[in-house]
Order: sequence, then structure tokens, then C-alpha cells
Amino acid sequence: MLRVGILAAGGGTNLQAIIDAVEAGAVTNVQLAAVISNKPGVKALERARAHGIKDICVDMKEYKDRPEFECALTAAVEKENLDLLVLAGFMIMIPEELVHKYNNRIINVHPALIPSFCGKGFYGLKVHEAVLEKGVRVTGATVHFVDEVYDNGPIILQKAVEVKNGDTPEILQRRVMEEAEWQILPRAIHLIANGKVRVEGSKTRIEE
Repeated sequence: MLRVGILAAGGGTNLQAIIDAVEAGAVTNVQLAAVISNKPGVKALERARAHGIKDICVDMKEYKDRPEFECALTAAVEKENLDLLVLAGFMIMIPEELVHKYNNRIINVHPALIPSFCGKGFYGLKVHEAVLEKGVRVTGATVHFVDEVYDNGPIILQKAVEVKNGDTPEILQRRVMEEAEWQILPRAIHLIANGKVRVEGSKTRIEE
């Protein structure tokens, strides 16, 4: 049984998709052990409590500087004896110490088809604004392992989503979540938990 920790900082819609998939049996061999946020009072923590999942807040504002916060975050993660960390709307760079300790055991969902519209500064609505400004016809979402560089680790799953006439960033964001993020993030967790994902250099091999 894989002990999974979800790092979230907002509404927790991706978290809810994971919870729903676990409860429906679509994700197996997984225990949702903790939800960790760097912001108090967010909806993601409420969702955790509603489903009997331990909720933890490591509030950035309580620490004098970034290094002190990163130490506290790392300590909170290690205390839970987690096997896999899932970034689901966690908007800050993961500390390098944590990345190294959890090498190929941290995954993130990005609301675009990496390597397009990714990297530092591409997050939330900014991604969808850039997609619409560029005029591309297809966007999507990517689940990938996390390394020391933004949106750079080995890709696990991707799913394409059509960009439609009349889309606003908000409309496109919702479609990408519904048609891609909420599907491939739980699926990636399931594959990892059941030994179906193998990292080979900068790529992954999926056995389904």
C-alpha cells in the first residue's frame, strides 16, 4: 500500500478528483495519508478533513525566511513516512533537499502539454492566457516527475484538449481540468502504486 501525500494550496479540485478515484476503486494500492498546504484555511484542507485524511498546514508566514520554511515543510513530509508526493495546485518550488530525498517519488500536474507553455511563470490562468494569445488549437495537461527545474522531470502521462472559438482563459482552464487533469493525475498515481511506471533516464516507460 503506497502512502501518498498531496501538496495543495488552493481549492483542491485535483485533490478531489484523486479522492473520488480512490473511493471509486479506480486508483488501487493507495492510502491517502495526508494533505499538506502552505496556506491556512484553504478549501483543499477542508476536503481532506471531510474525507478523513490528515490535514497539515505549514504556513509560510510563520517563518522568518524561505530556508526556515523549507526545513519545516521537509520535516512535515518526512514525519508522515510518505512513499509518493503529489503536487496538486502547489504553487511554490519544492525544496531541493526534498526533491533529492524523494527522487522520482514526486509528481506534478501541469495544465499544458509540456514542453509547451511551461517553466517559471507559467501557472494557473497564465498558462491558458498564453495558449489563447498564441492561437494554438490543441492544449492539454501533463503529469510528470518533479526535479530541480520547473516542469522539467520525466513525463508520465499527457492528454490533449481542444481549444475552441470563444474560449476565455477561465473557460479553457475548466475544460483542461475536466477533460485532462482530473483524469490523468489519478491514473498516474494508480500506475505508480501498481508498479507500472519505470524511469529510464529522462523518460518513463509505462506498462498498462
